[in-house]
Amino acid sequence: MPVSSSTVKITEGFIPFSVLSLPEKPCQTYYKVIGTLNKDTTPLVALHGGPGTGHEYLLILADLGVPLILYDQIGCGKSTHYPEKIGDASFWTVELFLDELSTVLRYLGVQDNYNLAGHSWGGMLAANHAILQPKGLKRLILMSAPADMKLWAKAQDRLRKLLPQEVQDIMEKHEKEETTESEEYQGAMKAYYKRFLCTVWPLPDSILHSLGELEKDPTVYMTMNGPSEFHTTGSLKNWTVVEDAHKINAPTLLTNGRLDEAQDEVVVPFFKAIPRVKWVRFENSSHMPHFEERERYMKEMKAFLEY
Repeated sequence: MPVSSSTVKITEGFIPFSVLSLPEKPCQTYYKVIGTLNKDTTPLVALHGGPGTGHEYLLILADLGVPLILYDQIGCGKSTHYPEKIGDASFWTVELFLDELSTVLRYLGVQDNYNLAGHSWGGMLAANHAILQPKGLKRLILMSAPADMKLWAKAQDRLRKLLPQEVQDIMEKHEKEETTESEEYQGAMKAYYKRFLCTVWPLPDSILHSLGELEKDPTVYMTMNGPSEFHTTGSLKNWTVVEDAHKINAPTLLTNGRLDEAQDEVVVPFFKAIPRVKWVRFENSSHMPHFEERERYMKEMKAFLEY
């Protein structure tokens, strides 16, 4: 049963989600609503990245002052986990997460009127959803999201070359030897993330919490992405919506940072293809401009949602 806060309206609970390939194991999706859902206001549904990071680092979007719907995608956070499915690309599919999103919208009764924001992988998922042209989708926000994972891989290769040579050598050595779980490789990842994931350091607690979800259960991330942002070996490595992005008919806000993992060339196919789109680039940010340039970011999002 949902529970509510007595101060700020916060409702949370679990949504039954049927995974057709696993009828013997009931699945639940954890959700949180900040604010009140009613017919007079269009809520913002926010999709977290990873895949597998959980919703915590997107709680910051409550700054917008609109009803905010967050949830942990299955395989992470408080939702059902399937660690036995690690490496099973036939199970962890984009379609699985699209089905889950549709289930969340219907359960909360917002399927006829909602805005949608997705960060990184969440933006990829949001784009796939918007391509289906759902009637209830009013506005779309793609936050540092790639349109094509091959373009993403090229961008990461270019960014890696900006790191000290010794860090690059460590990355290459462990990727070649398939020892990316080593402490040395994890240290190299930290150097990369400090420059291109989030320049606010030490990292805010909510980001640390979300990254911690990957450590607790790396099943989804390892299967769909791979060992790191800059070494994509999973099922998403050939993902693209370049040919279908023109089908997105909702007004769209496209954002990224100058030092973003989602470099300009990674997001520009969205800008070229989507009929009604605005692109805002944050000059003092990397992959988390909603933290790095928080005030301006929220101002741009709010203006877009109210326009």
